Amino acid sequence: MTVAEPLSAGLVARRLVVSSRPVSWINTAYPFAAAYLMTVREIDAILVVGTLFFLIPYNLAMYGINDVFDYESDLRNPRKGGAHGAVLDRRLHRITLVSAGVLCAPFVVFLVVAGSAASWAVLAASLFFVVFYSAPPLRLKERPFLDSVTSSIHFFSPAVYGLVLAGAVWTWQLAMIIVAFALWGVASHAFGAVQDVVADREAGIASIATVRGARWTVRFALGCYAAAGAVMLVTAWPGPLAAVLAVPYLVTIWPYRSIADRDAAAATAGWRRFLWLNQFSGFAVTLLLIWYAALTA
Repeated sequence: MTVAEPLSAGLVARRLVVSSRPVSWINTAYPFAAAYLMTVREIDAILVVGTLFFLIPYNLAMYGINDVFDYESDLRNPRKGGAHGAVLDRRLHRITLVSAGVLCAPFVVFLVVAGSAASWAVLAASLFFVVFYSAPPLRLKERPFLDSVTSSIHFFSPAVYGLVLAGAVWTWQLAMIIVAFALWGVASHAFGAVQDVVADREAGIASIATVRGARWTVRFALGCYAAAGAVMLVTAWPGPLAAVLAVPYLVTIWPYRSIADRDAAAATAGWRRFLWLNQFSGFAVTLLLIWYAALTA
């Protein structure tokens, strides 16, 4: 989009959609929906509203805020402008922030009214990390290691929220599922950061990859994926079968284990495969959840 291009409502809407990363919407909506539904075992208004919230408004807030405060880095990043996010014209920055807040507000109000003090705390923490991952003064994405942990929270916190909102009884096996999910999230962020090493350094942005280097970060991601699979082995049946799902991720990023910083952008090819691999993994997890539901009906 050029500076001279008029900001029509349609254009703004399209840019907001791109900024929200539609290909990743399911990655936050699904964990909430699965956790809530597997606990209450029925479809109700809270499930529908919560799923819609984590499908679109949550992602617009998470990625839109990121695109606003990462503008300088994104200008230097050739992969931006599609599934990987928008390079937002400066005129869209305020619109994006306001739209994210306005779109989230009614969903949050409904969920607060429907929830308990414990669910309020989890939701508040989830939204806190959504905002301050990118926004100052904390800007957690520029704090190496905390950046990967915070990014992981974006994805496993909807599942924790769904469980707490539904009043789930916590067992150590259930906790291990969340731990495995968290490790998967840390690994995914770390590997995703590798491809941006050059752009982030040019923009003066710190990350786990810019500080530790591309090769170390890929190997760290490999370790976290392997650990996630290992943790699933101690969960309730048929949970251990999900350990196999770590293998495709390991295979996908293994070729980049010795990548040099100057060649880090080549990891984008692996990241594209990762995005589609998530769809396969989600399908496999769904089958396992259906099996578990049948066993515990």
